Amino acid sequence: MASYISYLIVLLLLIMSPTGHNAHRLPPHRPCTFNAIYQLGDSISDTGNLVRESPLGAYLPFNRLPYGESMLLRNPTGRCSNGLLMIDFLAKALGLPLLNPYLNKEASFRHGVNFAVAGSTALNASFLAENKIYSPVTNSSLPVQLDWFSNHLKSICFSKFECELILKKALFMVGEVGGNDYNYAFFQRKSMDELKTLVPYVVQSIKNASERVIDLGARHLVVPGNFPIGCLPIYLTAFKTNDSSAYDDNKCLKGLNEFALFHNNQLQSMLAQLRREHPNVVILYADYYNALQWVLSHASSLGFEEESVMKACCGTGGDYNFDVTKMCATEGVGACPNPDLRVSWDGIHLTQKAYQYMTEWLVRHLRLQSRCRFI
Repeated sequence: MASYISYLIVLLLLIMSPTGHNAHRLPPHRPCTFNAIYQLGDSISDTGNLVRESPLGAYLPFNRLPYGESMLLRNPTGRCSNGLLMIDFLAKALGLPLLNPYLNKEASFRHGVNFAVAGSTALNASFLAENKIYSPVTNSSLPVQLDWFSNHLKSICFSKFECELILKKALFMVGEVGGNDYNYAFFQRKSMDELKTLVPYVVQSIKNASERVIDLGARHLVVPGNFPIGCLPIYLTAFKTNDSSAYDDNKCLKGLNEFALFHNNQLQSMLAQLRREHPNVVILYADYYNALQWVLSHASSLGFEEESVMKACCGTGGDYNFDVTKMCATEGVGACPNPDLRVSWDGIHLTQKAYQYMTEWLVRHLRLQSRCRFI
């Protein structure tokens, strides 16, 4: 069992404000306009940092087809999907170019930078190690990404006033991040009680990151919550049970989803406090949990195969087409003929089509929270 868990941990690059009582008074007239986007996070948002950071980057699965097969040039980019991610669709909706990864030093960063690294955590590796949680993929945690951002800032502005002028027209995506802190803990067999004690530290790390970019001049933040992890094939496979009462109407594991909600509720409470402390900053909550639940509950009408909605497109074996020893892009493992018919891409991450629908749902709900017409 120990070797199985160790193998699983090494392989996985896991992903993995409420509207408010005054929301109806927000003026619907002025559109939000942004000149740049800055993204912090993990594999949900990474557009190519991990494959450049790792000495084995060229050999990582998402640097090979079928990852990226739906991109314009059928070219793997380091994105953990068959094509575009939510940050890509958001950039397109804002009329901005797709974000280049920070570690691509030859890229243009005129309209923002993507600092997200697949496999990264909200808490640094040393803190996790003190709690006997091994972070196997990268040490580029959220604090490291913030250091990258500070270094980047030194190259585009030369005074606090100048930086504030630039950053007040930028959108900051602070996550999704924190999911991997929990994923690694879950798959290293930490108990649910142990996981819950970790949540305040993860939320505090996200608060620290938000405060740091605000201090540097950020005025528009979007802070996403965690996914309903009980709906992901990797969790459905690992924690499969014959107890039908353990599953909800979408056939997701209720206990795991309740934990994701536990995190999301603490995150939203923190964001409410952050808004009180920074009343001149727009701080929005991106509800990834309900965005994915909406996609799953409307899968058939959105064009997904209802009978395969919980199965990975790229994978093999078992009820969910997922086997940790035969991951996507490894020898002998291919993808389904039409990824647009599936929600899950590789059992851990979603397909381009699922991310597109999630982004459309999120944009509608971000509009309700924003002081301007968000997109």
